[in-house]
Amino acid sequence: MRKLTEVEEAKALMTEALDWSVMKWLKEKKRVRKTADRANDALDQLSKETKLMWADDLRTTYCDLGRNVKPANKPDDEMLKSLAQVKHADDEAFRARMDAENTFDQAERQLSTSMAREGCRKAIYSWELHEKAIRIAERLIPPASR
Repeated sequence: MRKLTEVEEAKALMTEALDWSVMKWLKEKKRVRKTADRANDALDQLSKETKLMWADDLRTTYCDLGRNVKPANKPDDEMLKSLAQVKHADDEAFRARMDAENTFDQAERQLSTSMAREGCRKAIYSWELHEKAIRIAERLIPPASR
């Protein structure tokens, strides 16, 4: 997986923000949010592009997994297992992202720097999980398409 500038910048900013004072947080919170949003958008786009390189039957089966319906195209066990790993990794990354966003929202309401710091740690973790999910998805790209 290629490194995404937006994600690397966001990780660096969040790491720096772990040491900020209350005043610095109040001044920089919009920049933190925008930087996090850009990182999330970049990861979402790369994930989408990766899955578009899959064979059509893989994409169809993955969508069926997401809707909790029985796959229409009778995938073999290995394919189903691999797609389930991608789905699990995507879901885990999404939950971590929502947890980070909720933590930031709560920190803003309470003007809590300790909670904002926790939001930074959670955001970095969510990006790492999203990157992991993309790496798993990349394994399913046919060699000819790489």
